Amino acid sequence: MNTLDKIAQALIALKSVEVGSLVKAALEENISAEEILNSGLIKGMNEIGAQFKIGKIYVPQVMLAARAMYTGLDILNPILSEQNVEPAGIVAIGTVKGDMHDIGKNLVAMMMEGAGIKIIDLGTNVTADKFIDAIKNDGAQIVAMSALLTTTMQEMKTNIEQITNAGLRDQVKVMVGGAPITQEYADEIGADGYTADAGSAAEMAKEFLK
Repeated sequence: MNTLDKIAQALIALKSVEVGSLVKAALEENISAEEILNSGLIKGMNEIGAQFKIGKIYVPQVMLAARAMYTGLDILNPILSEQNVEPAGIVAIGTVKGDMHDIGKNLVAMMMEGAGIKIIDLGTNVTADKFIDAIKNDGAQIVAMSALLTTTMQEMKTNIEQITNAGLRDQVKVMVGGAPITQEYADEIGADGYTADAGSAAEMAKEFLK
């Protein structure tokens, strides 16, 4: 097994320290930071996403996998920045206004980051203005909105309307998710995509960014 496969396997095994050591070893072998990212860390996170999707692993394991991924990313990011390696794209993510839930949002953000996407995490209780700023000022190509309450679902519709009114709707994809959200609701409010789990959200984002 080569070092890149070992990185992926260590990440799947949730071994943060081992991932860090292997990333350093790969750099010493003159493997590029970009290749370590794509064929090591992202490969491992893709498998974590697949296992999470079918219920083979659960939220605590995904959190540990993300910790292992960030251990590797902390080593690689300065090198990737120096080499001007571009992310797969930029996603602005947040839980909508009036809603303070963030576990689902954080999971989606981790899975997307694990897929090589740059994440602008706007946090919780996010107004339409903040999503619009992320499109205008940070170059977000996707806006990902989460709502965990039936009372805050309506904010998704409001946000899409505000993005449209700002003249930005044609330059951004809108993804929605959360416990009360359905495909029917996503269609009704004019969202581009809905997924029921974090792994699928990362896959959809990658497709949108192609």
